[in-house]
Amino acid sequence: MAHSLSANKRIRQNAKRRLRNRLQKKNVKLHIRKVEELLVKKDATAAATAIRDAQRTLDRMGVKKALHPNTVARRKSRMARRLNAVMKAASAG
Repeated sequence: MAHSLSANKRIRQNAKRRLRNRLQKKNVKLHIRKVEELLVKKDATAAATAIRDAQRTLDRMGVKKALHPNTVARRKSRMARRLNAVMKAASAG
């Protein structure tokens, strides 16, 4: 238990931030899952739109320091690479 007022305030702030970050991370996972489902279905146009939304959400998380910038970059890169593979397969097939 914290003994000072400032320590108690930090505990309250940390609890709020933790809840906010958890909800935002859940939102990111939801966007990524939607992209992956569309990529499995080989729906390149819908996946491209979903990837734009997911990348926007990931960028927001990086700016707010809820996710590490390298994590954001890695996830965006992997999604783009998978989309390019699906689009290449669609144009070749």
